[in-house]
Amino acid sequence: MKRTTIIAALLATTMAAAAQETYDNARLATQDLNGTARYVAMGGAMDALGADLSTISTNPAGIGLFRSSQVKLSMGIMGQEDAADFADASKSHVSFDQAGFVYAKRTGRSSFFNFAFNYHKSTDFNQILTAANRLKGASQNKLTYAKYENELINPYLNKYGELVADDNRFNQVDYLYANAFMSSVSGNDFELYYNDASDYSFGRKNSGYIGSYEINISGNLNDRLYLGATFGIDDVHYNSATAYSENLIDANGQSIGNVLLQDDRSITGTGFNLKLGVIFRPVAESPLRIGVSVATPTWYKLKSTNYLTLLNSTSEGRYDSGDSQESFKFKLNTPWKFGLSMGTTIDNMVAIGAGYEYADYPSTDTRIIEGDEYDWWTDSWYETSSSDKAMNIHTKRTLEGVHTIKLGAELRAADNIAVRLGYNYVSPMYKDSGVRNVDVNSPYAYYASTTDYTNWDATNRITCGVGFTFERFTLDLGYQYSCQNGTFHPFADSQWKTGNLHADGVKVDNKRHQVVMTMGYRF
Repeated sequence: MKRTTIIAALLATTMAAAAQETYDNARLATQDLNGTARYVAMGGAMDALGADLSTISTNPAGIGLFRSSQVKLSMGIMGQEDAADFADASKSHVSFDQAGFVYAKRTGRSSFFNFAFNYHKSTDFNQILTAANRLKGASQNKLTYAKYENELINPYLNKYGELVADDNRFNQVDYLYANAFMSSVSGNDFELYYNDASDYSFGRKNSGYIGSYEINISGNLNDRLYLGATFGIDDVHYNSATAYSENLIDANGQSIGNVLLQDDRSITGTGFNLKLGVIFRPVAESPLRIGVSVATPTWYKLKSTNYLTLLNSTSEGRYDSGDSQESFKFKLNTPWKFGLSMGTTIDNMVAIGAGYEYADYPSTDTRIIEGDEYDWWTDSWYETSSSDKAMNIHTKRTLEGVHTIKLGAELRAADNIAVRLGYNYVSPMYKDSGVRNVDVNSPYAYYASTTDYTNWDATNRITCGVGFTFERFTLDLGYQYSCQNGTFHPFADSQWKTGNLHADGVKVDNKRHQVVMTMGYRF
């Protein structure tokens, strides 16, 4: 068995120019409904009602409605429904969801100036995704061969006898397939060929989270106008392990064994953002409140590392196995977000909230880190970057703006008991025509280690919960059911003269249950 690696020269010339890809970036740009149990139980529809620590992330002015200081801590359990067994992935896990406090200081008869800090898990990546289907002749190594035949990649042999290329469309997957299935090498000449495949199986386990650390200053004027600002730092920890297997066939349609691609990837890094919010009561005698909020992009600096292996269990090809390992840094700017909300109370017995948020995901900016430059005026070094124009065009063609509708209500069933209900609708982020194009003319193509993609449909969330008050202590329980369907593709279709390169989409879903508990204390 001979193990293969991409030559160091290729890495050295491309490492600084690396960038990320639309479908990977989309995971980092979205957020879950998470936070305190009360916030979750009301579907997050508290942006105008305020007086909950979780509004620090959605409408910072909501912190300005606090009239007493509080501290809260939230933990929960997250589980995935109907997930298939894959590797050692767990279908449920304990989650530390939120911890924070608000300090409220009266500055007038009806005015307050408040300061708050809050941590919450804004995104939980844990998910198991599996799919399988017939390929009807298409295959991954046939896709690599088609690129070679259609002169999209121009490989050559290096001094180690490895097949490499200067073209950035010769990615990790192509590299391993090309080297494993070279039929012959003579001097500087080589011959490539391919096998059809009958079917495939796929599995991936995602884990990790984005943790948001937020500082807020807010206040109100005469209990009519509420203003707030939140500065946030996001901490990314994303991990995935993928296994993709194809059963290859010979010219007579007989099975000759399988080829397995295994990819382990991690993305880590930090980003920062700023959120501003306003809540006002149009009529002094009415409890009706209207909220407006805006959130800047999260400006991320991230590092992606992956290890890809190919295991060839057939009698074809040059090698039984091969591997490729890559690590690169990139920047990502998520889109602006805008929110509008309304809330009111009835006889201090019922609270009703509604909210709308829009995020322009086609404007997501993938950026290439170009290097460091020296600023003579400030006597310091700074990092330079530029937009990855090709990848950003692909993002605009793949993603669309997302509309989120949040509805929630709370009923005070007794002096110390409250019952809550909520609902969310999140419109699809992916266009039906979206494809993952690992051959886009972007530096990212050097590092493509998987070719699959899933176009997820709309998300529906149903929530409920109950809260108890014991003098200065509070105990809240919340439940959330989230459901999302999608179409999985092992790779994008290609209409080239090599022949069939089509793989039918497979229907998949992501159904999650969450139970969260929050303990609080007023002082």
